[in-house]
Amino acid sequence: MLKAILFDLDGTLVDSEYFHFDCWNEILAEVGVQLTYEDWIKNYAGVPLPVNAQRLIDKYGITIPYDELVERREKLTLERFKTNDVNLMPHVLENLDLYTRKGLTLALVTSSPRQDVEAIFARNGLKHFFKLIITRSEVTNSKPDPESYNVCVEQLSLDKSECIVFEDTLNGVKAAKAADLVCFAIQSNTSEHVKLEVADKIFLDFNEATNL
Repeated sequence: MLKAILFDLDGTLVDSEYFHFDCWNEILAEVGVQLTYEDWIKNYAGVPLPVNAQRLIDKYGITIPYDELVERREKLTLERFKTNDVNLMPHVLENLDLYTRKGLTLALVTSSPRQDVEAIFARNGLKHFFKLIITRSEVTNSKPDPESYNVCVEQLSLDKSECIVFEDTLNGVKAAKAADLVCFAIQSNTSEHVKLEVADKIFLDFNEATNL
C-alpha cells in the first residue's frame, strides 16, 4: 500500500535547469568558457554542484581553484534564489495538493544544499507540503548514490515497498533504484526518455501521474 511519495527538486518540482545553466555561465564567462544548453542538459543536469565543478575544471582547464569555484557557485546560486522566482513544473501544485488530500506523506530528496531549498521554498511556499526534507547537507554521498533515499525512508519509518519516487534525471533515477525504490521519471523532453528507461515508468508531466 502506498504511503509516501519522495520527490526530487530541480527539474522535477521546480523549473530550475535554465537557472543553474545561467549561473554556471555567469562564472565561466570570466575564463572564456560558455556552455550550450544542450551540453548542460546532456552532461551536467542532475549532477551535484561539486561534481560539476570538478568536471568543468578538468574539461576546460579552468584555473580557478576547486574550492573557490564551488564556493563562488554556491554563493551566486543562493543570492539568485533569494531574489528570483523559479517557476514550478507543470501541474506540480495541484498534484501536491491532491496527494496531501489522499493522506500520503510527502518528502523531498535533493542534491541541492539545504540553504538553497530553504530559499526556494521561502519564495514559492511549498515547504508545508513536506514532512521531511533530505538535502546534500545531510548526507555524505550525493545522487546517484542511494544514501539520500535510504536516509529518507529510514527517517520516515516506512518500508520501501510503501514508497515511490519522482525524478527527472538519470542520476536521480539511479539513486532511487539503487535504494530498491519504485521510481517514476517525469520528463517532457522525449529525447531523454531512452536513457531514463531504467525508471519503472516515464511520464511527460505530473498531469499524467495524477491517478496513482
